[in-house]
Amino acid sequence: MRIVLLGPPGAGKGTQAKSISNRYSIPHISTGDIFRKNISEQTPLGIEAKKHIDKGHLVPDDLTIDIVKDRLSQRDCDKGFLLDGFPRTVRQAEALEEFLSSKGKKLNTALLIDVPRDFILERMTGRRVCPACGASYHIKFNPPAIEGRCDLCGTDIIQRKDDKESTVKERLDVYDSQTQPLIDYYKSKDLLSVVYGTKAINEVFESICNILGSDRNGNN
Repeated sequence: MRIVLLGPPGAGKGTQAKSISNRYSIPHISTGDIFRKNISEQTPLGIEAKKHIDKGHLVPDDLTIDIVKDRLSQRDCDKGFLLDGFPRTVRQAEALEEFLSSKGKKLNTALLIDVPRDFILERMTGRRVCPACGASYHIKFNPPAIEGRCDLCGTDIIQRKDDKESTVKERLDVYDSQTQPLIDYYKSKDLLSVVYGTKAINEVFESICNILGSDRNGNN
């Protein structure tokens, strides 16, 4: 089972990726994790990537592609993988297709967890955390017993910078501009599968399993 996972910030990709990885016994490969691993191990690819990251630049397509190809060449990917955060551009998607084709393999599906913009804004801007103990809340879906106070330690709960409305909107704008061409690309290849992420977590996962099938070895 070879899967590309797509979806906006706040769509619940991380939660579903973990469940998919466990269900189908395939590695969950996050490009962020790959970069961090290569940088910490000071591999040639990691050293080169760090130069761009330290300058606040995006890692160039060619380098990102090389790093992902290196990861997909490892033995734990022989029976499949779940890619999260790659591809981000049509060029990267084409490179992935060429790489898999050279190995006599192909992508099974590009799985899009689709969530309306307004739903994401409500979900993310309503999140609050306790700076002391790390407990998390939501002002609508999981409020503390006393408004503004942590149930566990009584500390004033806060909104993270990443969850402020202006920041969330900016992230969603970037996602829309980057990902729509990718969605169109996979749709044209008849590889796009869509699940709606507004349902309960277990219901979303059930929908995903209905798409992927029950074969845990990915032979469907």
